Amino acid sequence: MAHESPLIGVLVFGLGLAFVLGTLANRLKLSPLVGYLLAGVLIGPFTPGYVADAGLTLQLAEIGVILLMFGVGLHFSPRDLLAVRAIAVPGAILQVAIAAVLGAGVAWWLGWPLATGLVFGLALSVASTVVMMRALQDRRLMDSERGRIAVGWLVVQDLLTVLTLVLLPPLAALLKGGAVLDTGTLLVSLAWTFGKLAAFVALMLVVGSRVIPWILHYIAHTGSRELFRLAVLSLALGVAFAAAELFGVSIALGAFFAGMILSESPLSQRAAEESLPLRDAFAVLFFVSVGMLFDPMTLLREPLALTMTVLVVLVGSAGSAFAIVRLFGYPLATALLIAAGLAQIGEFSFILADLGIGLKVMPERARALILGTSILSIFVNPFLFQGAEWLRKRAEPQPKPTPDKKASVQAPTTLSGHAVLVGYGRVGRLIGDGLKADGLPFLVIEEAADAVEALRGAGIECIQGNGADDPVLAASNLAAARILFVAIPEAFEAGQIVQQARKARSDLEIVARAHFDAEVEHLRQLGASAVIMGEREIAAAMLGYARTKAVA
Repeated sequence: MAHESPLIGVLVFGLGLAFVLGTLANRLKLSPLVGYLLAGVLIGPFTPGYVADAGLTLQLAEIGVILLMFGVGLHFSPRDLLAVRAIAVPGAILQVAIAAVLGAGVAWWLGWPLATGLVFGLALSVASTVVMMRALQDRRLMDSERGRIAVGWLVVQDLLTVLTLVLLPPLAALLKGGAVLDTGTLLVSLAWTFGKLAAFVALMLVVGSRVIPWILHYIAHTGSRELFRLAVLSLALGVAFAAAELFGVSIALGAFFAGMILSESPLSQRAAEESLPLRDAFAVLFFVSVGMLFDPMTLLREPLALTMTVLVVLVGSAGSAFAIVRLFGYPLATALLIAAGLAQIGEFSFILADLGIGLKVMPERARALILGTSILSIFVNPFLFQGAEWLRKRAEPQPKPTPDKKASVQAPTTLSGHAVLVGYGRVGRLIGDGLKADGLPFLVIEEAADAVEALRGAGIECIQGNGADDPVLAASNLAAARILFVAIPEAFEAGQIVQQARKARSDLEIVARAHFDAEVEHLRQLGASAVIMGEREIAAAMLGYARTKAVA
């Protein structure tokens, strides 16, 4: 492999192993993230065999962070951020402070000075943006109140991290002892940092809100899908890079602001769709890069110290977040989600550790503990989310089932001659409104907990789960159904639902949606009776209107 390109090696081995182990993890009913992390461990420098270029992998992972946060911003308006400030700002500050104190306590137990303990504790208090965002997207909670609070919480954590990175260098000499604090230098550093941050926000709100949508609208009018995709990626990467290099803002925060500004544009949905494939691929490389940094021997060398640092994150940080959210009067479901999401650390912890070690405020031993805590906390995070959902269902009072309202997978619906609607997003809601207006009985299959709660509150029968799962689809009583609407936008998942429904009943009317001609053909081959492509129907309606006017 003497002539192997390091970049190609990272992509081939990193993505290839992530695919294999992610598939295996999924097969074992585990989160694919577990497989991605193990893939990183296998191609890292601490295990035998092929060793990927760690520097390249980290740079590719940063692209994933940028695209992920840009996508989050596309679904998050400035109004959403302001709406959760009452809980996100004080909550994040308190949670970071409590976790930092607990981390400093562990450092004191290890015999480290107070200054080292404070930096070490701060590194253990900041959650990974990528892990939290991935968890919210997988559970379709980005548009829920809980999701908005979580995103706002992370934004405040990012700002606190930026502040820490600015304060640490001028305070380093004082923290190590034997130096006098230069108050003037510290105040200048703070003023310069806040000035650059304010300038970036002002530039994005005043100039970016006009320039970014204008560029995308101009490119959209060219009719070139390739140029539009290129424009979206260039803007996301360019703004994030400029934010970091010119304004000292983290690339994640810069990309988030770029997406949030564009969210007000009608083209935001299309921009999100164009960035989705690359976002998912590069986000996988983030988890691979985390796995590469972990030395499995740390488990044997530092078992007790590693256990204590992991407990700071899993119990201290998550527990304090849970208590804070509950004290602010939010429901149990919100507190559990925030707690589970914050029970891990990631990219910003590495940055703080590197800076602390570079300034000789922290020993190298601290880096190993932080890395070990990161990979272990990310590894168990999917299980924490599952546990949080189980606790929510156990603790919250569940509505008693009635003859006309049953939503459990184990109890099939008693409806017959009904319509089954899979997905209750923008398209699904319109279909549901139409069915209700026509007086046709129907039930909804929906995965998002918030949407399910809203449906039940409106008296609409629903089944919570993934329509591609056999038990969920079976509970909808397809044998007695009149028609099946597959209203979800993901063609791959929709194809699975269509295929299973056709096997269950050969004469069932199945109507699905698609975005492209290839998707239309794919769904028809799998058994859809009709496939509606949005762009084609828009064109037909426009032509119909024009012909009506011509006749008149």
